[in-house]
Amino acid sequence: MRVITLSREYGAGGHSIGNKVAEKLGIPFYDKDIIKAAVKATGFDPDLVEDEGEEMSRLESFMTTLGNLSSNYYSDSHEKLRLIQEAVITDFAKKGPCVILGRCADNVLLNAGIECFNVYIYADELHRAKRVAELIGSEDPALIKRAMLKKDTARHNYYNRFTGKKWGFADNYHLSLDSGFLGYEKCADIIVDIAKNS
Repeated sequence: MRVITLSREYGAGGHSIGNKVAEKLGIPFYDKDIIKAAVKATGFDPDLVEDEGEEMSRLESFMTTLGNLSSNYYSDSHEKLRLIQEAVITDFAKKGPCVILGRCADNVLLNAGIECFNVYIYADELHRAKRVAELIGSEDPALIKRAMLKKDTARHNYYNRFTGKKWGFADNYHLSLDSGFLGYEKCADIIVDIAKNS
């Protein structure tokens, strides 16, 4: 059995599906654990690490506007955090089969020479909006749409910057699943079946 990496659109249920896959296979699931390990290793401010763990945020844009010195300082910090997260991801994968969510894990493990099964989870806007409403605690369509756009844009920019590839493009993954159409349980079952039989 291989390491499984999951990339996902915001609100498509990647975290829930990843958890289900790990439970069904009896292997570890890593998401926030990657951030926690990075914080422990670096002494970074936990809030900064949480915000910057997988996103190119407004903070980076703000720091860039302050001038080259501030921008370079921030970029150095961001790059250091990224490298540490890559090391943590690689270490988890070397320990054995597991499910790793986000953070360019597919590309990190490719570069490390570790074979993995890469999955992308997406869904139509209606299904995602229902889940995002729960996540942000609001039924306001404008807020929901803004949250979806912000998260997906941030993940897109992060993935593109650090991999040189297009986030969400089928060529980057072995399998893409529409969780809105299939449902979380069915997505998990498909991933588990392939993981067991490939």
